[in-house]
Amino acid sequence: MSGELPLNINIKEPRWDQTTFVGRANHFFTVTDPRNILLTNEQLEHARKMIHDYRQGIVPPGLTENELWRAKYVYDSAFHPDTGEKMVLIGRMSAQVPMNMTITGCMMTFYRSTPAVLFWQWVNQSFNAIVNYTNRSGDAPLTVNELGTAYVSATTGAVATALGLNALTKHVSPLIGRFVPFAAVAAANCINIPLMRQRELKVGIPVTDENGNRLGESANAAKQAITQVVVSRILMAAPGMAIPPFIMNTLEKKAFLKRFPWMSAPIQVGLVGFCLVFATPLCCALFPQKSSMSVTSLEADLQAKIHEARPELQRVLFNKGL
Repeated sequence: MSGELPLNINIKEPRWDQTTFVGRANHFFTVTDPRNILLTNEQLEHARKMIHDYRQGIVPPGLTENELWRAKYVYDSAFHPDTGEKMVLIGRMSAQVPMNMTITGCMMTFYRSTPAVLFWQWVNQSFNAIVNYTNRSGDAPLTVNELGTAYVSATTGAVATALGLNALTKHVSPLIGRFVPFAAVAAANCINIPLMRQRELKVGIPVTDENGNRLGESANAAKQAITQVVVSRILMAAPGMAIPPFIMNTLEKKAFLKRFPWMSAPIQVGLVGFCLVFATPLCCALFPQKSSMSVTSLEADLQAKIHEARPELQRVLFNKGL
């Protein structure tokens, strides 16, 4: 049964050319669109059914290409690309801007006292742990014990880093002190992401050929994937945590905030949110979602397996996660 829409549209891949930064940016502006978190379960299931039906060659009469692409991005915003499971709401990339603007804005507003640093860093790393687990690469699940150990280790390490940095800046200018949350977040990302995705480093992530045929699992690919994600996350946080401190340092000397100091937090949250609306998709676009590496960079046993089955293959592909 077929409608007017042709069946040769490749909805397994993004709508835009992923070999270019502009194409990847267009893709991630759609993926990280905060409006996607407002979608109901019925809308998500409708999008999933539409995508599943189209892949089976079933096209409802009157369906347009734009509607199909919209359904694909609704589907992609809520379901994991490797496992197909529905992702936790706050772990989805569409929740990054509203969640991060709130948490980061509060971290940067309440950075002076140790209890505030402790609380907001714990909130931030708990949120990051959920995001890192939700957007992991591959389909090998973490056990409850592994997940619990990773969460405690990642959060403890990140909070300790933040408290240590905060202690070192007690006697510096307030402006420099405002950058402590960014330094802590950058250091924490280097701890949190590898720990929450440690299973990938142990058992590897799936690598495929250009047609999506699974060739095996590679820990070397996991190392490259996690490194790329760490770099993206640190750069993603940079504008929202580096630009507002200069603005807030100036504003807090003005009469308005001296008269209404309670406005400091919402203004800072708004500034962070404005930066994140652009930084989140642009930094996600730094590296292709389907990353690649040379066959010669894989583990020796996997190289031998690939050379035996596909001697002409030079590079493999893998989902780097987000």
